[in-house]
Amino acid sequence: MSENPTRTVFFISDGTGITAETLGHSLLAQFPDSNLRQVRIPFVDDLDKALDAARQIREARETDGVRPIVFSTLVNPQPESGLLDADALFVDLFDQFIVPLEAELGQRSTHTVGRFHGIADSQDYKARIEAINFAMAHDDGISSDGELADADVILVGVSRSGKTPTSLYLAMQFGVKAANYPLIPEDFERNKLPGELHRHRGKLFGLTIAAERLSQIRQERRPNSRYAAIENCRFEIEAAQKLMRRENIPWLDSTTKSIEEISATILQAVRLNKPAY
Repeated sequence: MSENPTRTVFFISDGTGITAETLGHSLLAQFPDSNLRQVRIPFVDDLDKALDAARQIREARETDGVRPIVFSTLVNPQPESGLLDADALFVDLFDQFIVPLEAELGQRSTHTVGRFHGIADSQDYKARIEAINFAMAHDDGISSDGELADADVILVGVSRSGKTPTSLYLAMQFGVKAANYPLIPEDFERNKLPGELHRHRGKLFGLTIAAERLSQIRQERRPNSRYAAIENCRFEIEAAQKLMRRENIPWLDSTTKSIEEISATILQAVRLNKPAY
C-alpha cells in the first residue's frame, strides 16, 4: 500500500448535504497532504437510500484499500442505522454539536429534517434573494447614482480582479447588497473617481491583484490582446492602487485570498454585521 493512498470522503445528509460538506471541508483543510476523493450523497431520508449509501461506502473501501471517511448530518435515526455496518470512520456532525447543546440548554432538540431551511425561509431568506438580484443587476458599473444609494458596499478595481464573484458570494451567504464598479483607463487619466462614486465614499472597498495573475485571467477571456498584455495589466494595477490610496479607499490584494477571506475582510472593513445563512 502506498504511504498516501487515495481515500474517499463521503458527505451524507437527509438534506442538500451543503452543511456536511462545508463543515467537513473546514476539518479536512487541516490535512492538505491527504489524497482525497469526495462524494456528496444528499437527501438520504429513508432506510433504502441509507443502505444504498452504505453499499457505495463499502465499494470505496474495496477500491481504495483504506477506510472511507463519512461526514454525516442525518437527524433521523432510521436512515442513520442503515449506514453503520459499513466499514468507515463516521463523523456525525450533528451528534458532535447537538448533544452538548441539549445538555447546556436543558432541552431536547427537535431533530427535525431541514429545520435550518425552515428558518431561512423567512425575511432573511427573502433578503438574500433580493441581494442576489441586486448584485446581478449592478454588475460591472451598471448602476445609477440613485441605485448605488441602496448598496451596502460598492467594490471597485480593475476588470477581472474578483469583484463579480465576491459580490455574488456576499449576496448569497450574507444577504449583502453589493454593487461593483470597474476602474477604467479614463479614470486613471483623470486620476479621480467617477462622480457617482464620490457620493458613496463610505461604501467603497477596493480589490487589486498581481499583474501576472491578472494577465493570465484576461488571456483566457481575450487571448493575445492589449487588454491581457502583462505591461497593460501592470499599468492598470499601479494606476488603480495609486487612485485608491489617493482617495483613501480600503483595499485588498485578492491574488492569494479565497472568496471567503475576501468577504470576511470586506464585512469587517465596512462594518456590516450580517449573519451567514
